[in-house]
Amino acid sequence: MPETNKLAENIAAIRQKIQDGAEKLDNSKAVYEFKKSFLDSKAGEIGQLMKEMKNIPKEQRADYGKAVNELKEWAVQLFDDMDVKLKEAELKRRYEKEKIDVTMPAVETETGNLHPITQIIEQLIDVFAGMGFEVYEGTEVENDYYNFTALNTPQDHPARDMQDTFYLSPEFLLRTQTSAGQIHVMENKKPPIKILSPGRVFRSDDDSTHSPMFGQMEGLVVDEHITLSDLQGMLDLFVQKIYGEGTYTRLRPSYFPFTEPSVEVDVSCFECGGKGCRLCKGTGWIEILGAGIVNKKVLENCGIDSEKYSGLAFGIGLERTAMLKYGINNIKTLFESDLRALKQIDDK
Repeated sequence: MPETNKLAENIAAIRQKIQDGAEKLDNSKAVYEFKKSFLDSKAGEIGQLMKEMKNIPKEQRADYGKAVNELKEWAVQLFDDMDVKLKEAELKRRYEKEKIDVTMPAVETETGNLHPITQIIEQLIDVFAGMGFEVYEGTEVENDYYNFTALNTPQDHPARDMQDTFYLSPEFLLRTQTSAGQIHVMENKKPPIKILSPGRVFRSDDDSTHSPMFGQMEGLVVDEHITLSDLQGMLDLFVQKIYGEGTYTRLRPSYFPFTEPSVEVDVSCFECGGKGCRLCKGTGWIEILGAGIVNKKVLENCGIDSEKYSGLAFGIGLERTAMLKYGINNIKTLFESDLRALKQIDDK
């Protein structure tokens, strides 16, 4: 059985230990941890003293219990006083650190702007939404049917070659054109149809004016009595909104499997007004997109009566549109995220 005087010595030692340790504490968190090591009901040193009560002779238990309780009350008061004092000091230091001189000039914050491609997309959607177009976003992974077959692309067409198309399997590929979206829409929606389909497309091509990944926006209109005149009227409004008043388009015969007739669309040079300059290579015209009247076979592939309805389609290259509008001579500028270049372009 432990001797009573030995337990009294333990009480005195713990008191001294608390006093010595408390002098080294400099923050409220440390006070909490130190306090817990003594006052925790299960593992604290004062809590352990109370467990010794059963080993004290009955006639001495009252005095022993009183001594332990006095030590506990003293320790609680000591820690509480220290906690209040240190928290006040911490709060004062925080106030000093966060103090603001309201007479000082404000720190200038540099504002960002949207990426040129994002700006072009928003401008195009704004232009064509005003003409009643809805936006449809297709998937970047397509199967051969939607990307080629349904668009009347022959099996031996060069666009199907491995060097032009990124195939994921014999059936699936990364779409080479957003035109695939028009098939999905025509299969599920009856005319009249007016949609824009913006998104990324992928082709095996890479130089100063081409990228293996680039943006495209497909436009599709299907209704009764749609003609090339409707197409040119829409595109004239488009180029005037994007490149400025006074610009207009011309249509040149071309070939695309999914349109008949097909046209390349040029815009009058907005730099020189059609007189001839470096931008238009002295011709007064700049090629901007491909378009045409939707091939009857494409309409029929989607279950649309080609005798009653006709359609027009056009595909706008987003990077090319941005490069022409903002005077960018290398397409890689649009992908390098060089803030020195990008912050100069802001139509907002």
